[in-house]
Amino acid sequence: MVSDVASTDRGGRARSPWLVSATQKLENLQALDSVARPVQHVVQAALASSGREGLLRGRPIGHALHPLLTDAPLGAWMSASALDVVGGRTARPAARLLIGLGVLTSVPTALTGLAEWAATDGRDRRVGLLHAGVNLLALNAYIGSWSARGRDAHAFGVALAVTGGLLVTVSGYLGGHLTVARKVGSRDPAFTVTDDDPAAAI
Repeated sequence: MVSDVASTDRGGRARSPWLVSATQKLENLQALDSVARPVQHVVQAALASSGREGLLRGRPIGHALHPLLTDAPLGAWMSASALDVVGGRTARPAARLLIGLGVLTSVPTALTGLAEWAATDGRDRRVGLLHAGVNLLALNAYIGSWSARGRDAHAFGVALAVTGGLLVTVSGYLGGHLTVARKVGSRDPAFTVTDDDPAAAI
């Protein structure tokens, strides 16, 4: 089921949120193509030589694997920040462990995301490039947080984790835009949406 979330102005005309307009500008930012094309060629070549493209794109489960895997690093990182807020000093080792777990699980998450991005073009490729770029910044922030905590620079580590959290929020919006608005994602042909469901009329 698809619903329209646009509001209307006093004249009854559809009015989209400012984020919609901003995202559309990013979609049309053709300057990104000069970076996206060569990077995509490298990713495509790596996938072809590895023979793992089908696995990374979720063929065994019938649809894209990437959205499922994002829960692992995000869950670990958000849990670490929760411990930073309410856990006190005794929770610091656990918070650092969760930061590290998030970094480790981000690797397969990123690989599956790259496999999906390798099949995109145009607007989807541009937004996907930005999504990956923001994720890379977030990952570096969390690696820095893990390292700072290990050096007993807890406050700096917390600040880096907050920065990483803000970045993955931006990245999550872009990723959601790709999957929900742009319909980017692998799926088995059997899952193709049709209007011939007899139960839909009941």
